[in-house]
Parts: sequence; C-alpha cells; structure tokens
Amino acid sequence: MAGPVPELEDRAHACAERLCAADRVLLASHIDADGLTSAAIAAQALERAAIPFETVFEKQLDEDAIAAIAATDYGTVLFTDFGSGQLDVIGEYEDAGDFTPIIADHHQPADRDTEYHLNPLLVGINGASELSGAGASYVLARALANVSDSSPATATDGGTVAGPAGTTARADNRDLAALAVVGAVGDMQAAGGELHGANEAIVAEGVDAGVLETGKDLALYGKQTRPLPKLLEYATDVHIPGVSNDANGALRFLDGLDLELKRDGEWRRWADLSGEEKQTVASALVRKAVSSGVPAAKIDELVGTAYVLSEEPVGTELRDASEFSTLLNATARYERADVGLGVCLGNRDGALERARQLLAEHRRNLSNGIDLVTREGTTEEAHIQWFDAGEEIRETIVGIVAGMAMGNEGISRSKPIIAFAAKNDDELKVSARGTHSLVRQGLDLSVVMGEASRAVGGDGGGHDVAAGATIPSEHKGAFIKHADELVGEQLS
Repeated sequence: MAGPVPELEDRAHACAERLCAADRVLLASHIDADGLTSAAIAAQALERAAIPFETVFEKQLDEDAIAAIAATDYGTVLFTDFGSGQLDVIGEYEDAGDFTPIIADHHQPADRDTEYHLNPLLVGINGASELSGAGASYVLARALANVSDSSPATATDGGTVAGPAGTTARADNRDLAALAVVGAVGDMQAAGGELHGANEAIVAEGVDAGVLETGKDLALYGKQTRPLPKLLEYATDVHIPGVSNDANGALRFLDGLDLELKRDGEWRRWADLSGEEKQTVASALVRKAVSSGVPAAKIDELVGTAYVLSEEPVGTELRDASEFSTLLNATARYERADVGLGVCLGNRDGALERARQLLAEHRRNLSNGIDLVTREGTTEEAHIQWFDAGEEIRETIVGIVAGMAMGNEGISRSKPIIAFAAKNDDELKVSARGTHSLVRQGLDLSVVMGEASRAVGGDGGGHDVAAGATIPSEHKGAFIKHADELVGEQLS
C-alpha cells in the first residue's frame, strides 16, 4: 500500500530498506512532544519489523551528544525529530565509518546531505507547518511495513494486536497515525485551528484505520478533562469579556443556560455533553462574544478541527491530541522522556500516573513563569523584544513561557520575543517565539537563531515561528544585536 506522502516515498523506501538490512539499530530522538511521538512511532515500527533496537533521548543534539552516539557499538543510527540540522557534524562520523545515519526529521538541513535522509524540506514540503518530525517518522513507519518480510501484526508488549480497525491497520502501521497527529499538534502545526498539507493525508489514514476522529468543535484547550467553568475561564486565546480569566463570570454564563451542567454534584466536562448540549453552549458563547464587541475574525477562531484519538478513554488527556501533546511536553521538560515514551507505547498504569504528576508541576511552573515575565516585562529593541530569566525559569520551559506571555499586558505580539535562561555556568539557552502573522510577513526565526548564535560562537535552529539556540553567556549583548538586525532585514 502506497504511503501517505508520495513526494517522500522513494526516500522513505530507501531508509526502510537500510533499516531492514541492519543487525540492530540505535534510535535517537528529541524529547519534546513531537520527538517523543516520533520515537514511539519508530520504536513500534522497528519492533513490528523484528529489528532489534535501543532508544536514547537527547535534549539537544550537539557535538558532544553525537560523539557519545558514535562511541557506541551501533553501526546504524536512526535519528528522529532531529539530525538534519546537525548533518555537518554527523557526516564527519559517517565519513569515518563510525555509523550509518538514517534521518527522519523536518528541521532545516545543514549544508550537507546523506544517503538516507527523509525530510519534507528536501521535496518542497514545509516542515514547520505541513509535516512534523512525528509525521516524518510515520512516513518511514509506513514504508518499513511495506518492505519488511517479518510479521508486523504483533503488539509492542508481545501480545496480539486488536482494535476496531482489526489487524490490517497494524500490519501497515496506519494505526500509528494517531501519534503522528499528536506530534504535529504538539509542534504547533495546527495553524488556524487545523492541520494542513501532508499532515492532512496522515489524518485521513488515521480516520480510515479507526484510530482518529475529526470534526468541527470549540477550539478550546481542556475539552476532555476540565470542568466546564474552568474550560471557559481559561479559554484566553479568544478573550471574551466577562468569561475569560473571570471565574465568577464563567459561572454566571453557564448558570444562564437551560442545561444540566452538573451531575451528582460535579460539573460536567465538554466531553460529557451531547451534540445538542454542545451546540447550546457554543451558540451562547458566540452571542456573548458578539455582544462584548469581540471582532468577527477572532470569533471565527472559537471553532476549529478537533482531533480525537478514538481508541483512548473519553474524559482523559489521551483522548484529545492537544491535551495528549501537553502531557508529553510535561514529561520531556523535566528530563523524564522515558515516562512520555511509556505513555505513547500504551503504559496506562505507572507511566500515565507519573506523567500526570509531572503535568501538574509543569502547569505550576508555567503559571509562575508567565506571571514573572508579565510582571517584569521585556526589553524592546527596534525589531525584537527580550527578557533574561536567569535561573528563575527552567531552560527547558522558558520558550513555552515566552510564547504564552506574548499578548499579555506590556508584551507585544507585533515583535518576536526572545527568552534567555541559564543553561550552565558558561552558557545561555535562547528560545525565540513569533506569530504566524509575522511569519507571513517574512519572519524566519530558524535563520535568526542559527545565524545570530553562530556569529557569537554558539549554535541554533528550529522553525520559522519557533526556534532556539545555545550561546556563550558573555556574548548575550552581541547576540541580541545580531538577532535584532536579522529580524529587521526579514520584516523590512
């Protein structure tokens, strides 16, 4: 069966054949939601193809991490959700015969290629908005199922695979489309409320395999798990006066609806409502927005495409792609990628409970970080704004905080925001966030972070709307100057 992205078919097939020829494989992946789902997809595809492998995670694939990988006795290394941007370094070890790299990534490639390189950017597909790292891993998984001679209809725990789609979806790995969608959503690729480009083909395969359901729904975070009042109170992407950030206002709004909003003394969740009840709440919310003077374009953003993992329990974080990706990010940001991978691979006991504990901690830290940035504000240059959190915000979450703080009082959405946090005694972690509107005007933070960091002896990259770098602490001022100039040139 042909893969979901025809433009990548030949590359995916070549990568899959090389994996099948390997005695064993080292699977190396990034640790964010996209990286964790990438690793989970690849791990299940390798296991189903009966290819022995070991999984390692890296927060950053720098020269030290690549050297450590080269020092292992693995002759074949599969990189997922990173590797393209580090091909110049990886290539040196490849040339020396240390290992053969196979790369399934979507980040901007370095100025070098390798034989087994699966990246949408190489075939004219936007890796920032049309195919994530998990999507690239999914394309590889589909190809691996096609070229593998072993029986792929085996679960990762060694048991028999079952499910509403039967064994066919498992045999060709289409059931892994659900994780690919979680990765894409976690990578902020659902611009305008839905996934686009090659991602759409993956969604279609997931729906056909019976592991995904899609449909128009309120574009609010927490539809599966939050009580209705909190769902509306925390719905701040489209600010509705008298409801958003207003606990009493959200309660008054709901009390005014002729619906059974509590059962057994407990508030119901959005996922508990019938279709008719959802329509009643949504219509009232739109009327409230209109009467409060919310612009029509913003009101349109209240509705988006929901991506539901149909095999997961209703009312859990795992049922909704957005909530699932947030849960994974919480594990990644606290050096527990093993927990996130366990959740992706179906561990619904210890790993899921630990992930929920990490998520609660993650939310507290994000809230404290956003309060700090909003209170302290940013320093504005001609074309960028920035803040230095020092050790007050973890370097693993400072980028998320920066993105969430944009638009708060005193923090502009008309300029990209750059955040610094201490990485160690000598280096700073730099995270940059923009908006899709700025990207449409020419902003490419991947270029900004890459060029500005290398100009001061660091390194960086990422996507046009979100990117990062590591730089020597002593060169922060020079980095800011370079970044400001580069953004100015892009937006002029």
